[in-house]
Amino acid sequence: MERYPQQPDDAWLEEDGHVSVFRAPSNYSNGNTRDREGRLVTCEHDTRRVTRTEHDGRITVLIDRYDGKRLNAPNDVIVDSTGAVWFSDPGYGIDGEYEGHKDTFELPGHVYRVDPASGRVAVVVDDFVRPNGLALSPDEKLLYVVDSGLTHGGPAHIRVFAVENGVCRNGRVFAEDFAPGFTDGVRVDVDGNVWCSMGWSDPREDGVRCYTPDGDLIGKIHLPETCANLCFGGKKRNRLFMCASTSIYALYVDVQGAQFP
Repeated sequence: MERYPQQPDDAWLEEDGHVSVFRAPSNYSNGNTRDREGRLVTCEHDTRRVTRTEHDGRITVLIDRYDGKRLNAPNDVIVDSTGAVWFSDPGYGIDGEYEGHKDTFELPGHVYRVDPASGRVAVVVDDFVRPNGLALSPDEKLLYVVDSGLTHGGPAHIRVFAVENGVCRNGRVFAEDFAPGFTDGVRVDVDGNVWCSMGWSDPREDGVRCYTPDGDLIGKIHLPETCANLCFGGKKRNRLFMCASTSIYALYVDVQGAQFP
């Protein structure tokens, strides 16, 4: 079977709108974030690993195995204020040839945490069908996790967990009205509001939703295509960048994104 062509990671320059290749091949990378030192941390579907791009361009493999078995295909990643790396591993990259390669699942779909001091890897959430987007509240006491399991007979919701010393407890559904579509990426602003992408259902719902910390829907941004991921950027972190099917959109909003990526 012919593989889909490997795509590069691109970079966009705000000053003049110039787009350039950041890295090629990208190994079908999906989720990206920055750590507190400004280094890019990346989930690579094709190589089934989480990597870090050092300041000199070298690639450091943070993790590619757990308990002696290969990761599925890491999807989204965040880094907290201690330097701990949290990532989801739903395995979309090995479902087929479209965004990785067809391969065998060796592990369930979990959310993991890599301790910054010891390098120890722990499963922090283990009961999702397809754990996807991740975000921490501004005080890092809550972890939001998207379950995009609707693609495999499961739910389409966001759950939230209390976090204490790197351990997640008392999980509950935070937002659950996404079916027949589902959300993918998620970010949090300084007021604790939760912003999430939306798509794959009614085209009128394509875009971004915003929820209060209590889970009340307070706003929508409508886009002409499905939105997969989003992040806050700009000098004041008040510009919302939205990664859609074929385009990247940006909108200035009246709030700042949380300090960490």
